[in-house]
Amino acid sequence: MSQRIRTRFLVIGSGVAGLHTAWRASEHGEVYVLTKRSLFDSATAYAQGGIAAALGAGDSPELHRKDTLAAGAALCDSAAVEVLTSEGPARVRELATAGVRFDTDLRGRLSLGREAAHSRHRIVHAHGDQTGAEVARALIQRVSETPNIHVLETARVLDLIVHAGRCCGVRASVAGRAVEIIADATVLAAGGCGQLFRYTTNPEVATGDGYAIAHRAGARLSDMEFVQFHPTALDTPENPLQLISEAVRGEQATLVNDKGVRFMTKVHRLGELAPRDIVARAIFREQQAGRRVFVDARGLKRTFAKRFPGILAICLARGIDPRRVRIPVTPAAHYMMGGVVTDLAGRSSLERLYACGEVSCTGVHGANRLASNSLLEGLVFAERVARDVATVTRLPRLPRKAAWRVPVLLDRGAAQVAADAIRVLMWDYAGIDRTAKGLRTCLERLDDLAARLPSGATEEANMLETARLIAEAALMRRESRGGHYRRDFPRPKNKWRGRHIEF
Repeated sequence: MSQRIRTRFLVIGSGVAGLHTAWRASEHGEVYVLTKRSLFDSATAYAQGGIAAALGAGDSPELHRKDTLAAGAALCDSAAVEVLTSEGPARVRELATAGVRFDTDLRGRLSLGREAAHSRHRIVHAHGDQTGAEVARALIQRVSETPNIHVLETARVLDLIVHAGRCCGVRASVAGRAVEIIADATVLAAGGCGQLFRYTTNPEVATGDGYAIAHRAGARLSDMEFVQFHPTALDTPENPLQLISEAVRGEQATLVNDKGVRFMTKVHRLGELAPRDIVARAIFREQQAGRRVFVDARGLKRTFAKRFPGILAICLARGIDPRRVRIPVTPAAHYMMGGVVTDLAGRSSLERLYACGEVSCTGVHGANRLASNSLLEGLVFAERVARDVATVTRLPRLPRKAAWRVPVLLDRGAAQVAADAIRVLMWDYAGIDRTAKGLRTCLERLDDLAARLPSGATEEANMLETARLIAEAALMRRESRGGHYRRDFPRPKNKWRGRHIEF
């Protein structure tokens, strides 16, 4: 028989959204946190760029709102953007109070950087380019010090438990044991799906599980075609790829090809600080023409070590000194704009199921996330989720306990082959440059893989399900908008303006 745990709140995921939700919700009851590996294994810990918030002189939530709406390519939810930008400054200040050591100037004021498509310097950083790691450290410390938060590591959620039309918790494999966690409110903060693509900056745990388990349970999803590809990942034979933050370009570094040509000035008026989708496609086209692309940061040689210590260490460990040579880069899958549809309190379409962070679709990102809005979204909407779950009543009836076992993976090699095949298919046919023919090919081959998937390959099954959602949505949207680019429909169309594809 499986083990059963009863708790007030359940949080799935240990990134900024999950940790903040758990910490704040613990004021109202017992919380269990489930994470696939350790508390530190999340995309948050990889975040270099920082957190965007209107905190500086000459800036305002209204200016931040306008920049966010502009980047979102007419697909943002204006009410959600208003929430994000108006509540963001308070959330950042609370993080500082909670122990996050943000970078400051000699007067103790926050040092604010600028990134692509922002009209003001409004990006706060910690330890230069290690903002996410510092935020994760502080929140993990808070969670670890809170007596009524219980953390289950190496815990893979297999499915949501739905009883009488409401989510009652999850079935999970916890270190291989079958465990049911029954909760009055379940919060999905399971992160993204970058590992569905051959090149990605996302950690190995980002296999799209949250989207798949929510979809199987009947929760509504939207905007799955909008995957953001970061323009500048370090071009090395690794998985995941190391990120070369666009904050480097924000400090006047340039993009050049192997002939030394600075090509972005011919592509967009903002040059290297154009929206990410435009920069990623420009680099991709250079690569398709047989040219390599580099970030040239040699002009920052005197300040690079202080401003970007993490990136410097990453590059030096791979034999690249960015103060002396150019950094080879490639686009890579980075962030999912779509996900589980929520209202402004983080409630999904399935009663008692909440979602926040990258797995959610709050509407703030639209078709293209504005740089450094992701950590902010996690904080702002996690706070709203934590406040709302406090009002949830106890479950009126508990589902009957059932006998079940964790599926055993009998052929790990075949599962790995399937995972690698998914990554290649999605990169080649559902990546930066899409066509109807390629997407249909992708879907057909995903079906073939599903038919041959070995028993017990639960993570790979989630990858396949999420991959299908992305490819199907990309095939249906017959235009180009934001992070979604169709070579056979290369321009945005008015009839698609404000329209969402839902599952």
